[in-house]
Amino acid sequence: MVADACGEALAGQEGVGGAVDPADARAVVLLSGGLDSAVCLALARAAGRRCFALTVRYGQRHAAELRAAERVAAALGAEQHLELALDLRAIGGSALTDTIAVPKARSAEQIGRGVPVTYVPARNTLLLSCALAWAEVLDARHIYLGVNALDYSGYPDCRPAFIAAFQALADQATAMGTERGARLIIEAPLLALDKAEIVRQGLALGVDFGLTHSCYDPLPEGHPCGACDACLLRRKGFAAAGAVDPLPYPVEDAS
Repeated sequence: MVADACGEALAGQEGVGGAVDPADARAVVLLSGGLDSAVCLALARAAGRRCFALTVRYGQRHAAELRAAERVAAALGAEQHLELALDLRAIGGSALTDTIAVPKARSAEQIGRGVPVTYVPARNTLLLSCALAWAEVLDARHIYLGVNALDYSGYPDCRPAFIAAFQALADQATAMGTERGARLIIEAPLLALDKAEIVRQGLALGVDFGLTHSCYDPLPEGHPCGACDACLLRRKGFAAAGAVDPLPYPVEDAS
């Protein structure tokens, strides 16, 4: 099973796969249902964590990822999977939560330039805050999230400076940190990896990428569009990794 593969894949490496201090074992994993968060969950499981997956239903137009999150949480052995409602459509301001069109067929240069309209204002701040609250209730000492600065450098909340800033906030914003002397660590293990490296990492851990969903603007049947930024980056990553993406993309017109 995939969950078993995660526990074995990194066994023998320093700090991974061995015994974990019971006080350090619990982790909240932000799980969108996408490729990156699936690999994040697999890494946390491989590190011996008891994983509590948190998915936020924030009004995203690509709601197919919520179903994907359910599949991934079950396949990778999350101890609990919580879906939390936080509807950001009332705020809008993003192609993912508003009536703004999702960009298609952009070049790599265009994708890497500026903040795209698919950026959801303060989304990762809100999601991490929810994870922080649940982690404190669970007495979890780790929060994992799959942000990636190389592919999404245009997103201000996917950068190293943001992770460092939220870590400082977590140290001061919880009773765990201020009164009990227990640090809650923000883990972003994919931060410095490109998409190909993330794909290879996931394959080594036995992740079934056919369970995941990355597309921002899926077709009516839920299949990926193949042309939004998320699809293009995913397809490029699989190609660079020399692997086949199991998701069904539309057949491109050769005429």
